[in-house]
Amino acid sequence: MTNDSQLPPDFVAPHVRNLPKSGIRAFFDIVASCKDVISLGIGEPDFDTPWHIRARVIEAIESGATKYTSNLGSPELRKEIAAYTARSYGVTYDWEKEIIATVGVSEAFDIAFRATLSPGDEVLYHEPCFVAYAPLIRTAHAVPVPVVTHRKDNFRLSVAELEKCLTPKTKALFINYPNNPTGATLNHADVKALADFARRHNLLVYTDEVYSELTYEGDRYSIAAEPGMKERTVFLNGFSKAWSMTGFRLGFVCAPPALTEAMMKIHQYGMMCASSLSQVAGVEALQNGDDDIKTMRDSYKLRRNYVVASLNEMGLDCFMPSGAFYVFPSIASTTLTSDEFALQLLNQESVASVPGTAFGTCGEGFIRCSYATSMAQLKKAMERMSNFVKRHTK
Repeated sequence: MTNDSQLPPDFVAPHVRNLPKSGIRAFFDIVASCKDVISLGIGEPDFDTPWHIRARVIEAIESGATKYTSNLGSPELRKEIAAYTARSYGVTYDWEKEIIATVGVSEAFDIAFRATLSPGDEVLYHEPCFVAYAPLIRTAHAVPVPVVTHRKDNFRLSVAELEKCLTPKTKALFINYPNNPTGATLNHADVKALADFARRHNLLVYTDEVYSELTYEGDRYSIAAEPGMKERTVFLNGFSKAWSMTGFRLGFVCAPPALTEAMMKIHQYGMMCASSLSQVAGVEALQNGDDDIKTMRDSYKLRRNYVVASLNEMGLDCFMPSGAFYVFPSIASTTLTSDEFALQLLNQESVASVPGTAFGTCGEGFIRCSYATSMAQLKKAMERMSNFVKRHTK
């Protein structure tokens, strides 16, 4: 019998072998070994999924609604998604031909990239950003091209920076606003400029709108709603953040029929369909969840205001994010790197944050803190962090 330890290393595909591990998960493997930690790390709402959503699923279980759905998702859910995107973003999708219910928005990223990218295609994306984008682009055998965003611009993506990174191989642009990890948002002028850039250079656009319901100031704008953009945009969203449904693993992707058909081919072989029970939950969330979102959003806003004020008071420069539930303070006033700051804060004060470098090399000099935890915990965390910063200020 062959000893597994003797298997040659090239049994692992090179493009997978070279993928980095998630900087967030790697750090929280360390956190998991610590006791009594206040976590400002993982981006998961602290609210329970609203009861009426859970009750709808219990009812579905009791009635035996536990079978496969269409590969695309149940008609009921896709109709609700179409109605939601029309009223919330001003973008009308055909529920029969332009929408797929996915296993979280993460699967939506994966099938979108694999259905549209060819080896060597370049995809522009902005950093700091969520850790999954570049690795998933690589697994599609394409080339992720980071475009730096800056604190002086409140981490808004500029066309000037995009133009610097454009090459003849550029096929697509990926954007995520409100942004993880910075909480940055775009105004309408920003969105119009990005749409013009995409049209001028004939680019496909992927837009991750999973935090869009958590926009605190101003209106929200989707690039898919701009003239001539629906035809070249893959719209990605999910239920994890705004409806506090992380464990349901339900997302959706909307795109022109040809792209939807291509994504469906991958989805049907890899997943078959999203969980039928999660789809029931999604229908209930879209039909009756507006008040839930407002309640949670209002609470996050109060927490945001407190955390930003506290960070600035202790000497960590932090702009006021307009969306999501993260802050991205600079630690330049200290003597520490991002990794050192996060690790020593954990060890010395039992507060978990995430090093900015987990979100791209330009994240050096920053940390990410999530305020998706109770105000009582946030107050304790800010007190401990203030004591820590006093000891490490230049």
